[in-house]
Amino acid sequence: MNEIQPPAPDDAGPFGRPLFEDPSARALARVGVVDVGSNSVRMVVFDGAARSPAYFYNEKVMAGLGKGLAETGRLNPEGRARALSALRRFALLAEDMAIGPLTVVATAAVREAADGPEFRDQVFRETGLRLWVIDGAEEARLSAQGVLLGWPGAEGIVCDIGGNSMELARIGKGKVGRRVSTQLGPFRLQQLRGGAKERAAHVAAALKPVRADLQTEGARIYLVGGSWRVFARLDMERRAYPLTVLHEYRMTPQSVLETVDWIARTDLPTLRARIGVSAERIELLPLACEVLAEMIRVLKPREIDVSAYGIREGLLYEQMPERLRARDPLLEAARMAEVTQARMPGFGKRLFHFLLPLFKGLPDERLRLVKAACLLHDTTWRAHPDYRAEVCFDNATRANLGGLDHAGRVFLGLALLHRYKNNRAGTRFEPLLRLLSEDQLREAEVLGKAMRFGAMFAFADPESAGQLRWQPKKRVITLALTKRGRDLFGEVAQARFAAFVQAMRATADVLDAG
Repeated sequence: MNEIQPPAPDDAGPFGRPLFEDPSARALARVGVVDVGSNSVRMVVFDGAARSPAYFYNEKVMAGLGKGLAETGRLNPEGRARALSALRRFALLAEDMAIGPLTVVATAAVREAADGPEFRDQVFRETGLRLWVIDGAEEARLSAQGVLLGWPGAEGIVCDIGGNSMELARIGKGKVGRRVSTQLGPFRLQQLRGGAKERAAHVAAALKPVRADLQTEGARIYLVGGSWRVFARLDMERRAYPLTVLHEYRMTPQSVLETVDWIARTDLPTLRARIGVSAERIELLPLACEVLAEMIRVLKPREIDVSAYGIREGLLYEQMPERLRARDPLLEAARMAEVTQARMPGFGKRLFHFLLPLFKGLPDERLRLVKAACLLHDTTWRAHPDYRAEVCFDNATRANLGGLDHAGRVFLGLALLHRYKNNRAGTRFEPLLRLLSEDQLREAEVLGKAMRFGAMFAFADPESAGQLRWQPKKRVITLALTKRGRDLFGEVAQARFAAFVQAMRATADVLDAG
C-alpha cells in the first residue's frame, strides 16, 4: 500500500476493519466504495448477499483527473475540480444512505502527480473522505480479485486499463499470482511523439517482458476497464451479437483484430451513436485499440474475455473470509432472489431434490444451472400472467449474475420460460437461442417443463406427493404416488406431467406407492 499521508493511529487503512467480521450478519448490509481513477471517479454501493452483491447505487463522473499528467506532472486542473465535486456529492449520498464511511481508493493519476498529496489533503478537508493511494501492483491485485468475485474459476491474465496505466496479473485456482504495472494508459500514449507506427513499437516493447513474466502465450485474457468495455460493445455491434451483456463476453484474437480495423475505418461520432457511450470515453478508444492489437500480437492469447467486475469488486472480495469466497456466486444470487421475491422461499430447494433423479450423472457445471433454475422458478410470480415467461427469460439473461457465461444465461432463461410456457416459437428471444446447441435447447425445455409440473404438483413439498425415477436405457419415467399424491395428481397435474414426459422423449409409468 502506497500512502501519501500516514493514516491516523486508530485506522490501519482501507482494510483495517473487516467489513465481513460476521458474514451472516453482513449478508444484507450495504457497502460503499469509490474508485478515483485517471479517467473516471465512480461510487458503487453494493447490496445483498455478500458473495454475489447487487448494485444498489452506481454513479460515475468522467473527470479526466490524469489527462495531461505525463506532460505536466500534475493533475488536470479541470479534472481535479470535477473529481472533488463528485467526491463531495458521494460523501453526502453515503450519509443519506446511512452506509457508514466510504472506502475510497485512488490509482495512477493521484499516486504519480506532484500535487497528489495536496489533492489528497483537500479531499479529506472538504469531504471527510480519506483517500487511499495504491501502487500499481496493489491495483493489479484488486482488479484481479474483482474478476475472481464474479468468475471463481477464472484462469489466465487479468488486464485492467485505466487512463494513465495498465495493470496485468496472473490468476488461477482462486488466487492472484504475479503482477505487472505498465504505463500504457491512453493518456500516456497521447504524449508520445510520432504516429501509430512509433506508438506500436513503444507498446510492443513494454509488453515483451510481460509475455515472459506472466507466461501469457495461449492464456485467456480477462479485460477490465471502461475502454475495454466500449471495445467489446462495438465488437458485438460489428458481429450483430444478440446478447448485449458484457460480463463473460468472449472474443477470439481474430475477431478482436477485425474489430480494431473496423473501428479504424469508422468515425468516432458514428461509433458513439451506435452504443451511446460518453464523448470522453470514445475519445480514448483508438489508442486503446492500438494497445489491444499489440497485446494480441505480442502476448498471443487464445481467447479474450470481458469482465464487468474490477477494482471496486476487488475491494469487496478483499474483505471476504475464505468460506465466503468459496460459495458459488450464481447460486448465492439465486438464493437471494428467492428469499426476496418468491412466494414460498425455500421451495426451490425442495423442487430441486424432487427433480434430481432426472438429472443424476450431469456434470457439476450443468447441475448448478438446474439448481439455479429451481431457486429462480417462482421469482417473477408478481408479473402479469401473460408476460411471466418473458420476464423470466429477461431476468436470467440480463440480470447481474456472476459465474454464468452467455450460453448459461440463455439456457437458464429458456428453462424458466418453459416453466411458464410450453411453446417458445414466435418469441422475441429466438435470436438468442442460436447461442445454444440443439441438445442444449432440448435440455432447457425438459428442465422447464419438469419445473412446470413439479412446482404445482404439491404446494408445500412435491416429494410428499410422489417420487420420480428415471430409467435412461428404457426411457421410462416412473412417478410413484403417495397416498396424499393420488388426490393431488389431478387433471392439470396429469397434463403437465404428460408434457414433461413428452419433452423427455420418454414413456410414463404412474404407480401407487402408498
